[in-house]
Amino acid sequence: MTEQVFDLQLIDHVGFFGVQDRNLNVLRALYPKLKLVVRGDMLKAIGDNDEIEAFSLRFQFILKHFEVYGSLTKKDIEELVLDENKELDSISKVADDIIVYGRNGKAIKARTENQQKMVNEIASKDMMFAVGPAGTGKTYTAVALAVRALKEKSVKRIVLTRPAVEAGENLGFLPGDLRDKLDPYLQPLYDALRDMLPHQKLLSYFEDSTIEIAPLAFMRGRTLNNAFVILDEAQNCTSAQMKMFLTRMGHQSKFVITGDITQIDLPKNQKSGLIHAVKIFDEVNDISIVMLGAKDIIRHSLVTKIIKAYDDENKNS
Repeated sequence: MTEQVFDLQLIDHVGFFGVQDRNLNVLRALYPKLKLVVRGDMLKAIGDNDEIEAFSLRFQFILKHFEVYGSLTKKDIEELVLDENKELDSISKVADDIIVYGRNGKAIKARTENQQKMVNEIASKDMMFAVGPAGTGKTYTAVALAVRALKEKSVKRIVLTRPAVEAGENLGFLPGDLRDKLDPYLQPLYDALRDMLPHQKLLSYFEDSTIEIAPLAFMRGRTLNNAFVILDEAQNCTSAQMKMFLTRMGHQSKFVITGDITQIDLPKNQKSGLIHAVKIFDEVNDISIVMLGAKDIIRHSLVTKIIKAYDDENKNS
């Protein structure tokens, strides 16, 4: 009798083993000669060496399926165990219209024409500007693209950044250290990541810097290689800050810059680096510029009307 231990520390146990261990019992039925025991973050398989070897191979398929799709059913397990022709690499191939599978198997896909344009453009361009009003999904789509790149191992890490500019509030008077002060401003990025990655895995990525969230000022002097980098709220960058950020680009990296030029919080004597960048890069073929508008808003229907009312006022003033 031998045994093998599988580390499940970064796995959502309820999603993987199922309610009341439904999926674990399916595995036990498929491998009746093995004793499968779950203790904390470990799965232990006990039995003959040949049985454990066969189980170990198919169990890797099951883990990979759960990592890609975020869900697991009895049918999935049976197909992964019994289909001897299935190859591990084939599990990573998701449907063409799906960007990534999030938590609990949620299919995250582009919901508007311009969101789909973002998906298409980043496939062939290493740098993309996504500009549009609140609610158009530009940040959420960018984060989904970053998570997909990380899952597909086309990059080694994700870097999320934004300028530390307050929308009428005073950052200095918020309690805590710099991370505590910045967290409320980075909430949309956290929310998107929580939609797409299991809690334990997300925490692990933060701990080992596979996912890094930092203020824009911390980018100075760095070269970002093998990374998917998102600059959010870029309308609050100055031209000098934008130039500094864009020139951080290293080998095998993707840069996505998102912002809303109708919500600039810079002092009146400073011009937005996002507006300037979109203007000067308009004719650069290797840089994509995607302009999202009211038709891309996927929040409450009133948001579209609110933005239109403000746009109309600006045109008439």
